[in-house]
Amino acid sequence: MDKEYRNRRESRNNEPQAEADGIVEGRNPVMEALKAGRKIDKLFILEGARGESIQEIVRRAKQAGAVIVETDRKRLDAMSITRAHQGVIAFIPVREYSTIEEVLEEANEKGKAPLLVVCDHIEDPNNLGAIIRTAEASGADAVVIPKRRSAGLTATVSKASAGALEHMKVIKVSNIANFLREIKKYGIWVFGMTMEGSKLIYEADFKLPSAVVVGSEGKGISNTVLDECDFLISIPMKGAVSSLNASAAAAVVLYEAVRQRMEV
Repeated sequence: MDKEYRNRRESRNNEPQAEADGIVEGRNPVMEALKAGRKIDKLFILEGARGESIQEIVRRAKQAGAVIVETDRKRLDAMSITRAHQGVIAFIPVREYSTIEEVLEEANEKGKAPLLVVCDHIEDPNNLGAIIRTAEASGADAVVIPKRRSAGLTATVSKASAGALEHMKVIKVSNIANFLREIKKYGIWVFGMTMEGSKLIYEADFKLPSAVVVGSEGKGISNTVLDECDFLISIPMKGAVSSLNASAAAAVVLYEAVRQRMEV
């Protein structure tokens, strides 16, 4: 391993990646956090930054009681995890996770069949953020992530979700397979996305209370989780490429669910 590569890897490992690491970066993610009513302790703004979006962020943050700090780019760069802060970094309290009971109760109040997106060890924070963005846009009720061997709700995930994380319920569980076994008691059907699926996504009935399982980037769905799936579904691939990445595949399946549910 050459020295430059080792230094880059160690630098990434030393970045603050604590749970929901208390940082939201970028104009849109910070704005969405404010719109969602998230408490912001302190808002750092680039000195001299102008524009309607900055003014609106500052106005909302002041109304929410946040401390506003104008600072230089060097300090913002040092604080940033995503390296794409756009002159805006907010420090927020760690977010609370939802429970399956809360999610199902809210779905019931809306009179809809619940739709869950279960991430089986998605380790790339950009993929997780993109999945959360699509889940929120498609009307899914919650995204489920495991405690270990998964990207956490870091600033990078928030950035990749384009602010959708602030509006999406997230359930964190100790064991994905056990979670799937439990939710079947609530009448939820589990659909595992795999290239070897016996059904195409168009043959699956997503009008049912559904949990769609998305496998990890490299290994796909683990064997213990596959055992808990009621149906294994696949996306038809017509080109030379044999598969889509996790977030793209999730988007295809979720919008098939949207299409089916619009027909009800």
